[in-house]
Amino acid sequence: MQIFKSLGEIDYMGFRRVGVGISALMVLTSIVAIALDGLVLGVDFTGGMMVEVRYPEAVHPTEVRQVLLDAGIQEVQAQNFGSASEVLIRLAPSEASADAVSEQVLEILQAAEPGVELRDRYYVGAQVGEELTEQGGLAMLFAMGMILLYVAFRFQLKFSLGAIAALVHDTIIVIGFFAITGTDFDLSVLAAVLAVIGYSLNDTIVVFDRIRENFHNMRKASPVDVMNVSINQTMSRTIITGLTTLLVLAALFFLGGEVIHGFAIALIVGIVVGTYSSIFVASPVTLYLGAARDDFVVPRDEEKPESYP
Repeated sequence: MQIFKSLGEIDYMGFRRVGVGISALMVLTSIVAIALDGLVLGVDFTGGMMVEVRYPEAVHPTEVRQVLLDAGIQEVQAQNFGSASEVLIRLAPSEASADAVSEQVLEILQAAEPGVELRDRYYVGAQVGEELTEQGGLAMLFAMGMILLYVAFRFQLKFSLGAIAALVHDTIIVIGFFAITGTDFDLSVLAAVLAVIGYSLNDTIVVFDRIRENFHNMRKASPVDVMNVSINQTMSRTIITGLTTLLVLAALFFLGGEVIHGFAIALIVGIVVGTYSSIFVASPVTLYLGAARDDFVVPRDEEKPESYP
């Protein structure tokens, strides 16, 4: 097998078995992590208190969290938002009222640092969290269902199943990453997962569209050759789009503050995995399902006799 034919011509489909094997391993690892460790759900899903405070000067969230832990408050999270002097504190559900909990938190923080001000407080009920979890799951299923119909209508059912396989692959791995690392999974992360679905689909559609064109142009080429040529032709676009998007996300991660760290991380992982799946999941699955030129080009019937009026 000649892997490198020339510059810009790589036999991607020659690596399809290795690629599918790596994908299967990553998906299996993610499923095991989700099943055994579970996700560290944020207050958006579990319910609880959120308290916003302002310090007279910049403060690191870790210091705020440690002060509360030392005072006996467990399951507390803290992160900057808005500015380095403003902190959002997330607390586990409590039987005490929102006013009582917020006043207790404020007293503890003021004892360690006079001048801390209470900006806002609000409570997220457990029932609301359950509804958000259910609606978030339904949103992902609905998005994938509509994508299945769209790709089946625009291309073929074989291509639609390949695209869905890639999207399921990306979604499981992104969620599995949060289960493995123990990073908080909140509404912003769920929004990022839905954005990953859109990004990955766009990348896959670009490849599929070029495959369809080349099935028309390369009438004597095999499906493997058509897919290799198509992926090579779209690779420069894929690399440029991916790198520019990753640059923006890197800026959000390092400069945007901890409040959007989860969102940025989910998108970074999703874009890397989505680019990989467009090549080594969507296309191989479509090839295994029997994609061929006849799916798009009506074969010429050269033996058909001429008809006369």
